[in-house]
Amino acid sequence: MSTTFNSQPTATTVHQFDPNTVIIRISELSAITGYARPTIYKRLKDDPTFPRPVPLSDSKSRGAPVGWILAEAQAWVRQRIALREVAA
Repeated sequence: MSTTFNSQPTATTVHQFDPNTVIIRISELSAITGYARPTIYKRLKDDPTFPRPVPLSDSKSRGAPVGWILAEAQAWVRQRIALREVAA
């Protein structure tokens, strides 16, 4: 008798995470918004509606690690889509 190992996730092994508490890095933010890294930092300066970064360390120096809250990035994209509908 052979035992097979199923590597597919099952309902009991899949974890659900709250988007309000999930921190994503800039590569994921770029994928969600469609913006390249330089444009993201430009939006941070010019667009008060753009999601604000969350410091991931106590360092205040340039280049200190930051992340973004997934739910805020998703909400921002939804807002942009809604603006498209209004403009049409």
